[in-house]
Amino acid sequence: MQDSATVTPPKKSRFPKAVPFIIGNEAAERFSFYGMRSILSLFLVQHFFNPTDNAALTDQANAHANKLHHLFVMVAYALPFVGGMVADWFTGKYKLILYVSMVYCVGHLMLAMLDGGLGGFELGLLVVAIGAGGIKSCVSANVGDQFDATNQDLLSKVYGWFYFSINAGSTISTLAIPWTYDHFGPKWAFGVPGILMALATIIFFSGRKMYVKVPPQGVNRNNLVFITWYALTHLSQRKPGQSMLDVAKGPYDPERVEGVKAVYRVMSVFFFALAFWAVWDQCLSEWTLYAEKMNRVINLGFTKITVFPGQLSTVNTVFLLLFIPLFNYVVYPWFDKIGLKTTPLRRLGTGLVLTVLSFIVIAFIHNGIEQGEKPSIFWEVLAFMILSAAEVLVSITGLEYAYTHSPKSMKSTMTGIWFLVVSFGNLITALVNGLIEDGGWWAKNLKGANYEWFFVAFISVFIIVFMFVSPRLKERNYITDPYIDNQVLADTQNL
Repeated sequence: MQDSATVTPPKKSRFPKAVPFIIGNEAAERFSFYGMRSILSLFLVQHFFNPTDNAALTDQANAHANKLHHLFVMVAYALPFVGGMVADWFTGKYKLILYVSMVYCVGHLMLAMLDGGLGGFELGLLVVAIGAGGIKSCVSANVGDQFDATNQDLLSKVYGWFYFSINAGSTISTLAIPWTYDHFGPKWAFGVPGILMALATIIFFSGRKMYVKVPPQGVNRNNLVFITWYALTHLSQRKPGQSMLDVAKGPYDPERVEGVKAVYRVMSVFFFALAFWAVWDQCLSEWTLYAEKMNRVINLGFTKITVFPGQLSTVNTVFLLLFIPLFNYVVYPWFDKIGLKTTPLRRLGTGLVLTVLSFIVIAFIHNGIEQGEKPSIFWEVLAFMILSAAEVLVSITGLEYAYTHSPKSMKSTMTGIWFLVVSFGNLITALVNGLIEDGGWWAKNLKGANYEWFFVAFISVFIIVFMFVSPRLKERNYITDPYIDNQVLADTQNL
C-alpha cells in the first residue's frame, strides 16, 4: 500500500487590511474636491462679481470667476510633482498624506466660513489647492505600497476599486452639492465638502496601524531636475556624437540618464495634449455658467425634473464609463481590423479634433444665449458626450503612452509631469480670462461666442502642427521592446 502524498493547496491571496481605509479616504476626498468645484464659478459670479445679474457686467464677471477657478486647478495640479518628491525624500507617504489632509480640511473650513469676503475666500481656495495637490500623487502610490509578492495578483482589482471610489465620490458630489447650494446656500454647499474631507482624514488616520509605511529615501540626485541641470551646465564637455544629456552619464547613473531622455521624448507628445487640457476644465467652469441660462427642465411625461447647473458635469462620468469599454473592445479593434491601426499618436490627434467639435457646439449654445434664447440643456449634453470621447482618446491614451514609453525608473516622474501638463493648460485659460477681465482688445474681440471660437482656433493650430510633427516623433516602447532597457548597458560601455 503506497503512502499518498499530501498536497498543500496554494494559499489564497488576501487583500491588505489597509485597503478599505485607503478606498474610503479617496471616495470622501474626491467628493469634497469635485463637490466644491461644481458650484465654484457660479458662486463667485453670483456673490462677488455680478450679484445683481447686470447684463453689462456678464463677460467681465464670468471671466473673473473663471480665472480664479482655473488658477485654483492650476495650483492643485502643479503640486503633485512637488508632493511626490517631498514624500519620497523627506516625510514618507503616510505622514505627508495625514498632515496635508489636515491643511486640506482647514481650507474647506475657510471656504465655508469666509464666503462673505473675496480675499478670505481666495485664501481658502489656495489652501484647498495645496491640500488637494499635495496628496494627489501619494494616495494612488500608497495603494501599491500595501502589496507584496504574496498578493500582487490582487493589485489590479484594488486599483479598479480605487478608481471606482474616485468616480463614485465625484458623481455623488456633483449631484448633491449643487442641490445643497440651491436649497441651503453657500455655507452648507462649501461646508458639506469640508465635512467629507474631515471624514476622509479620519478614515485614513483610523488605518494607521495597518499601513505598510515605506520610509523616505533621502534626496535622490538621480532624477530629472538634477540630471538636466548638470547637462545644461556642462555642455562644453559633450563629445562628438553625444546627446546633450549624455554628458551626465559620468556623475549620474547611466540608466537614469537614459530614463530622462525617455521623459523628454514623451514630453514632446505631452505638448500637444496641452491643447486639450487648456479647455477641458472649462466644462466645470464656463459651461456651468452657460447651463444656468439654458432650459434645464426635463419633461418625463409623468413629471418634470429641473437640473441644477453644477449637476450637468455628472454626465461626463456616465459617458466615460460607457466609452472606455466601447473604445477598447469595439472601436479600436474595428479600426485595427480594417487596416487603420489606432496608434497612440493617432488617438491623440483624433481626440484633439473631437475637442474642437465639442467647442463648436458650445459656441452655438453661447451665441444663442447672447441672442436671448434658452437652448435646451441637451445641446450641452451633446458637447459633453463629444468631449468625453475626446477625453478617452487624449487623457487615457496619454497616461498609457507615458507608461509604455518610459522605463520603470521614470514612471512616477511621468505621472507628475502629466499633472503639470494639466496645470499649464489651466494656466493658459486663466491668462485668457484675466485679459478679458481687464477689458481692452481681448474683452472686445472675445466677447460672447468669440471666446469659444478663439479656443477652436487655438486647438486647430495644435492639430495642424501635430500633423506635421507626429510622423517625425521618435518613439521607444519599453513594454514591447525589452532591448531598449538592455541597450543602456551597451551605452555605458561606450562612455
